[in-house]
Order: sequence, then structure tokens, then C-alpha cells
Amino acid sequence: MTLEPVAVVEALAGRVAEGLATAIPWRPGAAELLEELGAEGVPCALVTMSWRSLADALVAALPAGTFAAVVTGDMVGAGKPDPEPYLLACRMLGVDPGDCVAVEDSPAGVRSAAAAGVPTVGVPHVVPVPGLPGVVLVDTLAGMTAARLTELARLAAADRRLEQVASL
Repeated sequence: MTLEPVAVVEALAGRVAEGLATAIPWRPGAAELLEELGAEGVPCALVTMSWRSLADALVAALPAGTFAAVVTGDMVGAGKPDPEPYLLACRMLGVDPGDCVAVEDSPAGVRSAAAAGVPTVGVPHVVPVPGLPGVVLVDTLAGMTAARLTELARLAAADRRLEQVASL
């Protein structure tokens, strides 16, 4: 019996979604940071290139309102590293890309957010993430606070502006 590739992906996604209902594989500090941002009324978006079914399973396992917007790979014509996913998230939140901060752990994600003009905090996970204009790298989110994230976003934005001036 041969399964079509889409059927294989859907079956695997279903198993992952079932697992998310019982345990979310948080990166150190991520859950606490999201909780603090929520308590401060900061709207957050999940920008993932996973399918909507996986994102829905994750969001369903979180406290209501954790993410004000969700962008998935099947919602965009061009996925990461293209800027489209982040530009869509900004439109959904009703904010300018320069007034946001992205937290990314992949090279494609860092490139996507930076290309969209979103100040970016890169947190390497499985593979290194590139240092680019508008990107500040940190080792972990453990101990990260909303205030520190804001400070890092300002540094990333300033870095982008310096790069733009240098290229003139």
C-alpha cells in the first residue's frame, strides 16, 4: 500500500497535534515570557510555517488569548524566509513592522522577520541563526522579561538603521 505524500504529512501532523494536547515542548523561558506579555496586554502573533491543524492544536492547549493572530504556512503564498508571513502577521495585528519584535529560532525565520522590517531576537535552537542587520542574538529566553525584550528590539531596530545609513 502506497500513501500519497499529503496523506503521510497529514497523518504525522495528526500525531504531533495529539501530543501537543498533553505537553507543549517549550523552549526555556518562552512560556513565562508569553504569560508576562499577555498580562501586560501586549498582542502576540504566532508565525509558523507549520500547517494550520498543528498551529490550532498548539493554540488550543494554551491559555485563551495567548495569540491574537496566527499565521501558518498554508495561509501564505511564500513562506519563510520570504517576508510575507511577518507582513501578514503585522496586518492582522494592525501594527507597523517596525513597532514589533520577532523571536525566532531558525535561519529562515530570522531572515523572514528581518526582511519584513521587524526587529528580531534570534534564539538559536537546533541550528545557528545568522546575525543580520536588525537581528540581535541571545542564547536563551530563560529569564527574559518584557522589558528586556523591548530593550533588545530597540537594539535590533537601531542596528537596522545603522546598516541603512552605512549603505548610503
